[in-house]
Amino acid sequence: MEVHVKILGLLHVVLGVLTLFGGLALWVLVGGLAQWLGLEGHLDWEALQGLPVVQLVGVAILAIAAILAIPSIVTGAGLLAFRPWARILGIVLSALHLVNVPLGTALGIYGLWVLLSTESEYLFHPPTAARAAKGYSANR
Repeated sequence: MEVHVKILGLLHVVLGVLTLFGGLALWVLVGGLAQWLGLEGHLDWEALQGLPVVQLVGVAILAIAAILAIPSIVTGAGLLAFRPWARILGIVLSALHLVNVPLGTALGIYGLWVLLSTESEYLFHPPTAARAAKGYSANR
């Protein structure tokens, strides 16, 4: 199960980085479009007044992408390091990813399967005498 946790952590990081780059690309595209329309010069006064709104939409897209991407990147890094808080955050994010069809749904199902299994729970907690007696070890 250790390999599955590492794969899940890597997938969270990759999805977060792709979301962040997608938001950045849309921000550049919308901002560039607004700049190009403003430089054309043949727009009337009412159209020119709407350009700041278009730029604000680009900034809002980037902000939303960052809000969605940063928790995924942080969770992925925590899962790769087997941090206990990352397991809890990973379960929450996996449940939220279920509505993000199709890639998020697949990641959410896989994440819930990995993080809710009994074997992975022992990876995130230090060994105790009771666990050692049952045969579970913390060797990673």
